[in-house]
Amino acid sequence: MADQYARTGDDTRPTETPAIRWEEPPEGPVVVLLDQTRLPAEEVELVCTDASVLVEAIRSLAVRGAPLLGIAGAYGVALAAARGFAVEEAAEALAGARPTAVNLSVGVRRAQGAYRDELGRTGDQKLAAGAALAAARALHREDAEASARMAGHGLALLDELLPGGGHRVLTHCNTGALVSGGEGTAFAVALAAHRVGRLRRLWVDETRPLLQGARLTAYEAARNGMAYTLLTDNAAGSLFAAGEVDAVLVGADRIAADGSVANKVGTYPLAVLARYHHVPFIVVAPVTTVDPDTPDGASIEVEQRAGHEVTEITAPQVPVAGAEAGGGIPVAPLGTQAYNPAFDVTPPELVTAIVTEEGVVSPVTAGALAELCGRSRQVTI
Repeated sequence: MADQYARTGDDTRPTETPAIRWEEPPEGPVVVLLDQTRLPAEEVELVCTDASVLVEAIRSLAVRGAPLLGIAGAYGVALAAARGFAVEEAAEALAGARPTAVNLSVGVRRAQGAYRDELGRTGDQKLAAGAALAAARALHREDAEASARMAGHGLALLDELLPGGGHRVLTHCNTGALVSGGEGTAFAVALAAHRVGRLRRLWVDETRPLLQGARLTAYEAARNGMAYTLLTDNAAGSLFAAGEVDAVLVGADRIAADGSVANKVGTYPLAVLARYHHVPFIVVAPVTTVDPDTPDGASIEVEQRAGHEVTEITAPQVPVAGAEAGGGIPVAPLGTQAYNPAFDVTPPELVTAIVTEEGVVSPVTAGALAELCGRSRQVTI
């Protein structure tokens, strides 16, 4: 079995390029992104000089992951304000760039609200732009803090459910530092277990069709010296059947008021497998991912993406015979139609626990979620 074993000794983690940052060069402020479509082959930064460029980066998945999308949306509003563009128009475009991830609209509205409040109070465009930027920076900082707290709560839950350590954890998609202001959501929990010597193996679903697990989670696991093994999504069933999975850790893009969880497509089948095999299925997400205005899973808008992501294999970095860099290699007959939802929805009865920075919800019920969100609002206020 080809896999990666944990490093020990004096190995140090390489310096990482931040997933997102705000810069103010002489020619004007910009939002700088680590282009995730180019990983793991190369670390390339994408410089966004206006909100429209950032919108395209969000749609193309150059920047992705629910918490980071919230941060990007807030910075996008601040960028439009600082450069004198139409803030309201930019905010609407940013909020609608990807419909399922609620954090994106939360981040946009937060910076937009700060901008509106300051503009209404002082009438000063420059001060209003500064208020939007301050809101974005605060969100960025808060997400990093939330990441650390989720890791602590998640590790404690793992140790409670699986005493003795030696955790073998299966994850899906990518939930590390590439999606967060900190070290991530579900991946941060696995990383915490690794650092205290209680992670035996991280099983990494490749996550078709865009391979965020293979390209990004494996990349982050390798950089952190974690023991990990990559598997095709359809091999997960045999892994459960062999008794090789102790827990499933996944993130979320939106959690409805009843506890239904929208996450990267392929998550729901893992929840079904976990229930059948009596394996804990744990969702890790910040409180901002809980959307009390979405009553249940049926009300979650699931993003439908282009069919070519399924009918072609994208080759963004390396020229391949018959395909242009950035294009795709056809793997289906010309004209084939594809069903390509970006997410699926897992009902609350299949979720063992939801881990947030404010604590753990288990069992997952509408009442328990509402109470947790209420506590979070009180802390924020």
